[in-house]
Amino acid sequence: MKGHDTIRVWFVGAGPGDPELLTIKGQRIIAGADLVLYAGSLVPPEVVACAHAGAQVADSSSMTLEETHSLMRDTVRRGGTVARVHTGDPALYGATREQMRLLDADGIAYGVVPGVTAAFAAAAQACVSFTAPEVTQSLVITRLEGRTPVPERERLRALAAHGSALAIYLSAATPERLRDELLAAGVAPETCVLAAHRVGWPDGSHVMTTVQALAETMSETGYSRQTVFLVLPGETGPETVSRLYDETFAHGWREAR
Repeated sequence: MKGHDTIRVWFVGAGPGDPELLTIKGQRIIAGADLVLYAGSLVPPEVVACAHAGAQVADSSSMTLEETHSLMRDTVRRGGTVARVHTGDPALYGATREQMRLLDADGIAYGVVPGVTAAFAAAAQACVSFTAPEVTQSLVITRLEGRTPVPERERLRALAAHGSALAIYLSAATPERLRDELLAAGVAPETCVLAAHRVGWPDGSHVMTTVQALAETMSETGYSRQTVFLVLPGETGPETVSRLYDETFAHGWREAR
């Protein structure tokens, strides 16, 4: 928001749950903060264990927006600094805008430290790729509508019709509807879907299934909340090779042979 020397509140991306996926900068800010405010329902306590002995470490999972803001504001007014720790990356489903508006109203400067979001951690865990040459070069990050609505133009059926890779968050409660929306969009039933549950947590796991078998797989695994779905058309597409390392392909660092 302002110069780094004036920032008193940092929104820190905690990553998906593995403390080793916290960035070095994020760890440094947590370690130096006077208040460490984290959502214990989504962020393991191990992620904030680097807080110094005199810091106030508070779980925000049962708090309201006003209560979290009051804690942050009071800490800053006492001359302290705050690490507001969010699961994954703060910019994605992080509910940071309303917190920032309250900080703006009180004249409190803030900054953001990015984090590893669950979709990328899940892809790494399963050793898969969102993109595949000549198959798909795009990734759509979205969710099904639920208690929180989704704009009509961003309904899953419309977005999935593009045929690109998808990372679908916050949609594990209704796997049958997720399957039906994908099929209605024209996604091939045999398209690979990676379902990753509690990515980065000690009890986390993942399973590869298909669009057609998605609901049955979810029933068998018992996966529920904290599951991200990766729809991966490249996994069942034709075997293609990137031109980047093709000896006949010239670019700014190599001549064609």
